[in-house]
Amino acid sequence: MSALDGLIVIDASRVLGGPYCGQILADHGARVIKIEPPQGDETRLWGPPFQGDAASYFIGLNRNKEGIALDFSQESGRAFLLQLLEGADVFIENFKTGTLEKWGIGRDELRERFPRLVHVRVSGFGEDGPYGGRPGYDAAIQALCGIMSVNGEAGGQPLRVGIPVVDIVTGLNAALGCLLALQEREKSGLGQFVEAALYDCGISLMHPHLPNYYLGGGLPKLAGNAHPNITPYDTYACKDADIFLAVGNNGQFRKLCEVLGIPEQADEPRFATNADRKTNRPYLREVLEAALSRHVAADIAETLITSGVPCAPVRTLDQVVEDPHTQARGMIVDIGETYRGTASPIKLERTPASYRKAPPSFAEDSEAIAREFNLEGEAASVLLRKK
Repeated sequence: MSALDGLIVIDASRVLGGPYCGQILADHGARVIKIEPPQGDETRLWGPPFQGDAASYFIGLNRNKEGIALDFSQESGRAFLLQLLEGADVFIENFKTGTLEKWGIGRDELRERFPRLVHVRVSGFGEDGPYGGRPGYDAAIQALCGIMSVNGEAGGQPLRVGIPVVDIVTGLNAALGCLLALQEREKSGLGQFVEAALYDCGISLMHPHLPNYYLGGGLPKLAGNAHPNITPYDTYACKDADIFLAVGNNGQFRKLCEVLGIPEQADEPRFATNADRKTNRPYLREVLEAALSRHVAADIAETLITSGVPCAPVRTLDQVVEDPHTQARGMIVDIGETYRGTASPIKLERTPASYRKAPPSFAEDSEAIAREFNLEGEAASVLLRKK
């Protein structure tokens, strides 16, 4: 048993946020039918690398889903979508605001026809406000919401975070909103419209910079890997490479000094409190790197973390994949002989995630869906076939 066994989800979303939401639900047992447009989800082309007809980008977001293709610009495609929604619990989409309304299947029409349906929309800016209805893209939202303004080396230029962090957190919030709506439906018997907008989610990520600003802390400056509030919380050079120290309290700082053989520095007035350490950050770096220069990064990181000092070596992806802890936590998933993916990080004790099906090739499940819904002859042409 999985937590969402019996839940039926129609996922008509594309690219990242919506498909990631759908994959979260699918990993935990929901039946997810992914509907692609005639040209396919554009991320199928976002490569190399490719496997079959799909780029790695698509493969990373669409496992455990059945795949069909419909043309919603045609009345027959919209009619079959409504037929699917008759038995569905959740509908995920990320059409530009007004598109479904133009086709006569907007949120109001869906609410009236399917009162128990949870309708999840991933959008760029939401429906209302000065930017309402505009399309949104991760990097542009990072720029607009201030994420780039706090990411980059001191004296350098603002940089995009190297992962699509806004898209991913929007997918997470969409899944969370979906589950909240399903929980509320148990009491009211009614579904509701759930919107996760990239703009809103981008702003929500700005901690602690926005709380600092609210309290008069001014605008943050680019500071590389340094934390705006905590010191030492940065990368520091060892004999051969860097480690990241994440020292959050005075006890951890004292232990750091003991392990590095400089216990006297824990009683240095300039380092007595976090505020003192932040004020004297350049001098503290000199002291710590002089001590760290005698150590190999991986070795001293292991000694420090097992002594209670939060830290880590700065690693590459191959090292992450090969780490025995990655394997022990079950974070790499293999399905059959060709699929390898990243597992769900959500660990449920009795009803864990399951990995049942590799991402579908284009319209892979058209024949099975046609049989399930008794589509034959001319009626079956509504389902587009494999390319």
